[in-house]
Amino acid sequence: MARIAVIGAGTGAMAAAARLAVAGHRVVVYERTATYGGAVRRFTRDGFSFDTGPGLLPLPAVYRDLFVKTGKEPLEACVDLVQVDPSARHLFADGTEAPLPNASRAGVVSALDAALGAGAGGRWGDFLVRARETWDRARRPLLEEPLWPDWPVLGEREPYPAVPHKRLLRTRRAGTLAEIGAWELRDPRLAALLESDALAHGLDPRTTPASAAVLPYLEHAFGTWYVRGGMRELARALYERCLARRVEFVFGAEVTGIVEKDGRAAGVELSGGDGEGTVVAADHVVAGVAPAVLDRLVPGAAAVRAAGEVAPQGAMPSRLTVLLALRGGRPEGTAHRTVVHTTDREDELDRLFGPAPGIPSVPTVTVLRPDDPALVPDSGHEAVTLTVTVPSGQAVSASGVDRILGAAERAVPGLGERVLWREVRTPADVAEETGAVGGAVPAPALAAAGGRLLHPSNSTRIPGLFTVGGWSHPGGGLPHAGMSGALVAGLIVEGPDFRGSQ
Repeated sequence: MARIAVIGAGTGAMAAAARLAVAGHRVVVYERTATYGGAVRRFTRDGFSFDTGPGLLPLPAVYRDLFVKTGKEPLEACVDLVQVDPSARHLFADGTEAPLPNASRAGVVSALDAALGAGAGGRWGDFLVRARETWDRARRPLLEEPLWPDWPVLGEREPYPAVPHKRLLRTRRAGTLAEIGAWELRDPRLAALLESDALAHGLDPRTTPASAAVLPYLEHAFGTWYVRGGMRELARALYERCLARRVEFVFGAEVTGIVEKDGRAAGVELSGGDGEGTVVAADHVVAGVAPAVLDRLVPGAAAVRAAGEVAPQGAMPSRLTVLLALRGGRPEGTAHRTVVHTTDREDELDRLFGPAPGIPSVPTVTVLRPDDPALVPDSGHEAVTLTVTVPSGQAVSASGVDRILGAAERAVPGLGERVLWREVRTPADVAEETGAVGGAVPAPALAAAGGRLLHPSNSTRIPGLFTVGGWSHPGGGLPHAGMSGALVAGLIVEGPDFRGSQ
């Protein structure tokens, strides 16, 4: 039985902790804040409850596998998992709208034909077939296996089977999401539909590789799910699973250093909480922290990350979340999620990813309106969450928030008159909760683009030190965090020859 110290109580870290405990190891999680969950938090006030992190769960199979392999109770016995239908309602710049059914390619094709005109659904359906091929090619080496020393192969090969396109007497193939939209989908609304998935992850579709086609494919193939009571309930269930497997949690204990002995990780140094000024010995250390935090824990951390690390991605964008307590109940038939697309995509992308970042004049806004009595004081009120991608470190003015509410009013008519109060969660709040510089939010790992969108491997150049969570392989998002936990547990339990789940 090995002693394992886990730094941070995010979902990836807890996923690793539960799997390692089941394998017979003694696991202690040290969390600097007073609670678990990382970015998966909850805000409550006056009988209203809101998720302040992810609001929906794609690819629930990752957590189903985790709960099956760490105990007798399956995921559905621990949380009330509900498939959202429609998956999303899209409001486009020209005023058209399209509610898209959940996990139904044929249904989506029909819905797009009805909303955007004959042929639109067929083009999107053909794109999904190519996206499925991309998923089949990239899934195992990109998501289900550790990042091996030959990782550059993932960066060199574009798995998306782009359609040949005649342009200026040349035959070209789409290499970015924006080119897929322009050359293969050939409708600005379909292009906006495609690019909204990248934008939600803080990715510029003009430079994001075509392999990002897997992002909308995951949603269409495996569905979009909600946990009743809010996504915080998933973190709660994972925390309780860890406790049931005898994982120990120490909250309010900040790790100030990773101890090395004889060339390998040998424990953690603590400051604050119950372990102030102490060193705790460990056979393995699992760091579920942002890069800036790891840099503080290991002097010269950039030099100790494993050979699979690629060049830094630069500053990833953050998220701005506006929590709205509304008078008046949720109308029957309201979509759980509505995406209100910007009326000026170039302005939005330039402001988000240009040399002088700022909040777009008319941003794309995701509006979540859960049908969940647990989130409101009574049926005469509604809890609504607005989410916008913003530059990391961005200060937010009241006028910027007003612009977001103005855009959201397309999805919630009369919104301004219904607001009882609002709570704004800025990149600074994300930074406080996660330790990421500027509140940056990591994107999922993607193939191609020279490896620019890969993440550091879970093993490091210091034996016994591993990284887990959104800032390490295979990247950000709830499913990817769960996958990283499985990879780290496999590397510790089975050793460096671990090849991933079969």
